[in-house]
Amino acid sequence: MPVNPFMLNIAIVYPVFNGLPYTKKGLHSLFSVHKIEKKNAGFYVVIVDDGSTDGSHNWIKENYPQVKLLKGTGNLWWSGGINMAVRYAIDELNCDFILWWNNDIVASEGYFDRLVEILYLHEFRTIIGSKICLLQAKDTVWSMGGLFDAVTGKKSMIGSHHPDGETYNKITECDWLPGMGTVTHKTVYHIVGMLDDVNFPQYHGDSDFTFRAKQHGYRILVYPQLLIYNDTTHSGLKHDESFRKLTQSLFSIKSNFNIKKDILFYKKHTVSMKAYNVLVNKYFKYIGGFLKWRLLAVFGFKRKIIK
Repeated sequence: MPVNPFMLNIAIVYPVFNGLPYTKKGLHSLFSVHKIEKKNAGFYVVIVDDGSTDGSHNWIKENYPQVKLLKGTGNLWWSGGINMAVRYAIDELNCDFILWWNNDIVASEGYFDRLVEILYLHEFRTIIGSKICLLQAKDTVWSMGGLFDAVTGKKSMIGSHHPDGETYNKITECDWLPGMGTVTHKTVYHIVGMLDDVNFPQYHGDSDFTFRAKQHGYRILVYPQLLIYNDTTHSGLKHDESFRKLTQSLFSIKSNFNIKKDILFYKKHTVSMKAYNVLVNKYFKYIGGFLKWRLLAVFGFKRKIIK
């Protein structure tokens, strides 16, 4: 795709590790459904294959040669994969904007046309977020961005698992954004730095980066017109009523209940010791809920586990 100096050049970046069925659907959506190559901007797709063993690399290379396919070390995780893709998009492709993506999300009709229109409205110090709904329940919001209070420690996603409605159809200002449907100008990486792939290789890498941008004076806005759907069925690691999985979920990089990573985030971004009460409550509910249902199982009660 030739570079047009009068068009915005936008890199859609994401890492993959296996999950070939999702990658197939995702690339079909980008190139065949949305036809990004024919939009009124220069769109590039940059994928980092971080050691897949399911044939992802060869399949992408053979079926979508227009994708800029990079090879990871196998230890990049999400943040490291994004960093590699971002550097390539800026240094090799001279892209103006970086759009964080995933292989398990699908954009709504007209998403990329609206994205270009919105980007032309803003100066470089605004980070744009997307409204994210569940793919399995499209009338249910997953995220309209996130809020974080450095004093109280309260961290939340706006609208999470709430029915979609008028409340979530307004442009919303927030403190941080998740790692999909987030658009930044290339200069943010020079000012804020890259994602912290050492402390937050998987979870918190997105919220840490965008919250740091907020602290540097960037405005963060979520546009409901930018609607994407997220398949959450294979996201994260939870206990699933198993003692072994409970232990794994408390210490695994794959888990949003990783105690060490939570403490690192709060140590980095909070300004009050009382903020840690949020973590105490989080793990009390998580571990307590596990123990409660294990006890109830003895009496024949079983909780339905939603995958």
